[in-house]
Amino acid sequence: MAFEAVDHLTDDHLRQLCKMYQSEWWTGGRKLPEIRRMVGHSDAVIAICDSKQQHLAAFARILTDYVYKALILDVIVQASYRGKGLGRVLMDTILNHPSLKSVEQFELYCMPEMVPFYQKWEFTENLEGLRFMRRLRNTGHAGKGAGIVRGQSDQ
Repeated sequence: MAFEAVDHLTDDHLRQLCKMYQSEWWTGGRKLPEIRRMVGHSDAVIAICDSKQQHLAAFARILTDYVYKALILDVIVQASYRGKGLGRVLMDTILNHPSLKSVEQFELYCMPEMVPFYQKWEFTENLEGLRFMRRLRNTGHAGKGAGIVRGQSDQ
């Protein structure tokens, strides 16, 4: 089976992405109108599609200033395509994309079991003391396990 990288999603691809998201714990609540808006406001989107039928097999989106930082988000491979090396193809495509060639730092976050996968591209957990932080709005999009934790320094 042959695959190709695309940097624009059709309406059919967006519907396929929505369906793909519905099968994952971390994106299960996403709806098609929100996904359209999310993709439209991303600086870059990269998808891997079946060349013949144009089925969406893998996807990621990038937020970037095109100089210093690029944040890779929503890396996902359709369950039926896993184990075929498409995650590797997706990451190679992102890191070698012409519009991202001058970016100094790529960042992402992932589950602990995915760390060895991303280390193949020299991603590191050593952030030299930096911590990832999050602020949630009460929008209903927070996902499982979300909540506001108050510390002792709250005033």
